[in-house]
Amino acid sequence: MNHGDTFDARQVRRAFSRAAPGYEAAAALQREVEAQLLESLEFHAARHGDDTVPQRVLDLGSGTGRAATAMRGRWPKAHVLAMDLALPMLREGRNRERWHPLRRRVDRVCADARALPLADGGIDVLFSNLCLQWVEDLPAVFAGFRRVLRPGGMLLVSTFGPDTLFELRNAFAAADAEAPHVSPFASIATFGDALMHAGFRDPVLDRDNIVNRYPDLPALMRELRALGATNALRGRRHTLTGKSRFARAAEHYAREYGDAQGLPATWEIITAMAWAPPAGAPIRERDAEIASFPANRIPIRRRGNAPSG
Repeated sequence: MNHGDTFDARQVRRAFSRAAPGYEAAAALQREVEAQLLESLEFHAARHGDDTVPQRVLDLGSGTGRAATAMRGRWPKAHVLAMDLALPMLREGRNRERWHPLRRRVDRVCADARALPLADGGIDVLFSNLCLQWVEDLPAVFAGFRRVLRPGGMLLVSTFGPDTLFELRNAFAAADAEAPHVSPFASIATFGDALMHAGFRDPVLDRDNIVNRYPDLPALMRELRALGATNALRGRRHTLTGKSRFARAAEHYAREYGDAQGLPATWEIITAMAWAPPAGAPIRERDAEIASFPANRIPIRRRGNAPSG
């Protein structure tokens, strides 16, 4: 999937850089998904044996490095690398080293997921929690993941699906049709197909809807800014949303979706686990059936709604 210039990478970096100081306090959703993803590391032991410890582990889109720390605790002898596009996020993680001794043994690198500055075949586990929704060319980034993973290495990732914040998207569309206000995200089928294009083996994908509730639209927007989850589309409106537009969006949101519990905000979470292929295994070309595997045959484990907040 390549949307051309769908996302503005500089805006993504700016948003998460600004959010860094208060990110930990606001990132309850991210921690919930991270915990689910970390549980899947059990499959590494199941596949390679309980005594097999990965030598090099990458936490990509690490933010302040919570998952990197957790994996460092799980595998004390592993070399764990935390990598993020936003340098202030990495600095926040480094500042927390003063009270969390495990963080001192996590290396940090500021880099882009689309151009990993890593040697070929050197990573045993590549973990990425809620980072890939900001990447427009998934086949290209998965090809990069395959390059840095050793044969048989584990890929464990999560992202937002297209139903994420559909209520907010519809509310702003009703108030202002001139420019999109909510980013579009890849479907689970598109995500799985990109994995197969890159040659990954034995993929298993999960889909889960998490519904949080807010007293009003300003409360939701404040949380999104605190998380860095602002509009990063190149086609976004570059002027402030006027009070009248915002009021119309809030009215539509409350009328169409609100209830006694407040305003619901849906987050569609897609998680995927797959394994790097043997050295020299072919990649499925876009116009040829090489190592083909239809995305609709990828196992999908669906979990029900999990309201929270």
